[in-house]
Amino acid sequence: MAISVVMPALEMAQETGKVLAWRKQEGDAVAKCEPLLEIETDKAVVEVEALGEGILRGVSAAVGDVVPVGQTIAWLLAPGEVVPTVDVVTPTGRRMDSAATPAAAASAGPSTPTATTSSEGRVSPKARRLAAEHGIDLKSVRGTGGGGEILTDDILAAVKTRDAPATGGPGTMWRLMSERTTASWTSVPHFFVVREVDATGLLAARQHHRDALERSHGVKLTLTDLFVAMAARALRKHPRMNASWVQNTIRTNDDVNVAIAIATEESVVAPVIHKADALALGEIAMRRADLAGRARTNRLQPSDLAGGTFAVSNLGKYDVDAFTAIIVQPQAAILAIGTVSDKVVAVEGQPGVCPMVTLTLSADHRVVDGARAAMFMQDLCDLLRNPVSHLG
Repeated sequence: MAISVVMPALEMAQETGKVLAWRKQEGDAVAKCEPLLEIETDKAVVEVEALGEGILRGVSAAVGDVVPVGQTIAWLLAPGEVVPTVDVVTPTGRRMDSAATPAAAASAGPSTPTATTSSEGRVSPKARRLAAEHGIDLKSVRGTGGGGEILTDDILAAVKTRDAPATGGPGTMWRLMSERTTASWTSVPHFFVVREVDATGLLAARQHHRDALERSHGVKLTLTDLFVAMAARALRKHPRMNASWVQNTIRTNDDVNVAIAIATEESVVAPVIHKADALALGEIAMRRADLAGRARTNRLQPSDLAGGTFAVSNLGKYDVDAFTAIIVQPQAAILAIGTVSDKVVAVEGQPGVCPMVTLTLSADHRVVDGARAAMFMQDLCDLLRNPVSHLG
């Protein structure tokens, strides 16, 4: 049976995709799950795998072509089959080629599960389960499978789109970011906890580890790396701060995945350092440097933006004394970090000069209360005062 290869929808707001490379050429034999082509969306460069086997025929999109989502760009055919030419309109409203026999539409992912029928349309069982787990309304998801079926990748794309700002072209990127921050600010009951902490130990830790990590890992240690490491360790003791608000209830998260706000030329993205509490400082620094580099060149993958459970935003290098940040849903909190600057403070009852930094925690009152947030900040500040003794 002929299998149509379509431009997949990896993001809810995606309208087109750009063909960057074909991994197979016209007439080549293709195995199931074998890399077929590489496409570029507003958010990432993604390798698309074949959903079945066959001979690649009818390639209609050349490298560099920008193709509407859902449009057939090639076919996988059995020996002796011809390229279908019947033109039909799919249930999603898009016009695309179709065979006289049903054809499965290819999308990013290894396979298409068997579909079930519901009031939301055709939904694969795994996609339905993932939607329930992540609080995704199936009515808001556009299916990319055959006949508009909602697949696992469609749900994962919806979760990723909801959880992280976009990194695409100026218009789409800024619009999506504004929509998400507006939705978070207007629907999440934010409250704020502010602490000022002596950064003497923090600066000493950076000095202590900087040269060794640059030699061993080839990366420059930043204060952000230390903040991520200490926040991740504090989150171990405060699982509610690492929880999420999903389907009107609190969902605990097993992993501590810290998202880092990174400014790009056109917007802000929040790629994630997964399982940050289990990583050594050098590993955190390497991952932060890699994510920052790919964010600024628009090379992040969808997996880089998914799964965050807590976020940090550091504007210290811009000499910002303090600020408040908007929570990235469905996370429960985000930590805003100001600049480290010398201030006159009381030291053992006498005036002295110390490097100080202001931390502002934005928290979701549906998930945590003021006391929990204050205790988290207390433990975090204790760690930041002497991070060397807590680093493995």
